[in-house]
Amino acid sequence: MAVLVSAGQASDPTFLVPLLDAVRVPRVMKGRPRKRPTSLRMDRAYGAGVYRRALRARGIRCICPEREDAKKARLKRGQRGGRPPSHNPEAYKERNLVERCINRLKDFRAVATRYDKRGWHFLSVVHIACIVLWL
Repeated sequence: MAVLVSAGQASDPTFLVPLLDAVRVPRVMKGRPRKRPTSLRMDRAYGAGVYRRALRARGIRCICPEREDAKKARLKRGQRGGRPPSHNPEAYKERNLVERCINRLKDFRAVATRYDKRGWHFLSVVHIACIVLWL
């Protein structure tokens, strides 16, 4: 759907919105492509408020359990802590499809080792690996 390459030391929240903007799902009938998925499955590590707020602003449902430190902080605040975020455990189980896809990409030596000096060249290698996996 979309692939972005960033600097290794860059934080993930910086690239969440540009990655969502890069997604373009063509419609079966005529019309402009969809740019917003209905839901997004994320790892528990990405369940921070920064990610949840960015998704909520775009109307995307976040399927991610609450982090333990966030749960403790929310409970510590008492009634001011608010409600816990909703979570669908059955939908969260399907997240392994993404994890398996990333592991399949790492089967390609050029993707796993990242010897390329330029980001655009590495991105082209990732695209070629995605095409090979898709075929």
